[in-house]
Amino acid sequence: MGLFDFFKKTKSTSGASDDDAPGPDKNIARLGRVAADKHAQNYDRLEAIQSLGAVGTADSAAALLKRFTFYIEPSITDQEEKDTAFQGILASGDNAIEPIREFCVRAESLTWPMKLLESILDDDGYVEELLALLGRFDTEYTKNVEPKLQIISALQGKKGDAVRDAVEPFLEDVNEPVRFHTVNTVFALEDPRTVSSLCRALVDEESVRVKNRLCEGLTSRGWPVPDELAHDVQRALPQGFRLEGSTIKRAR
Repeated sequence: MGLFDFFKKTKSTSGASDDDAPGPDKNIARLGRVAADKHAQNYDRLEAIQSLGAVGTADSAAALLKRFTFYIEPSITDQEEKDTAFQGILASGDNAIEPIREFCVRAESLTWPMKLLESILDDDGYVEELLALLGRFDTEYTKNVEPKLQIISALQGKKGDAVRDAVEPFLEDVNEPVRFHTVNTVFALEDPRTVSSLCRALVDEESVRVKNRLCEGLTSRGWPVPDELAHDVQRALPQGFRLEGSTIKRAR
């Protein structure tokens, strides 16, 4: 039995009854503090993570999620602890979903929580959670764009009108990497109905990288440019592309 085992007979040597021992919530709080302490001894932190993983409740999942907020050296130890926390949260099953949602609201990175949601939920449920997360963002400036980028990238390859409606507005995001990843995700829908929004994005775009990606996608699919946008699209085409009839082609 380790230092952080649950429900040990903490006061048996002093004659106190088991009723005086800390309850499960206090144990989870205590273990959670150690699991989230970057400066704790590695073996203490790992043992706390393992003990929390054996509980399988929403509270233990919430405590384990805090382990994803920092990095330690060496990297192999960091990965082992995060993998152990990951498996412990998975053991909570549906109990972990609400704590993961709450964690995502404040998290600077969504890599681990999104992996958890994908592992716990079916594909439709996972997409619904991603769309709910993306719905918290707009196209204006934000100090940390990483969560937005991660969600849009995770939606790449996911199909459906709900995905299209949620993602298309970010073609106009103020952040260039967000626009670039959005272009990839919109093209991955393989939906010709997106051509108007893609062409309008091309007309308004200033980044050569994004312009080229837009033209490459439209060229490879052969989607016709809407008549009302043809003149503006032709003027906006970057070097190496031309408008031939109603479709964008590579320049000869």
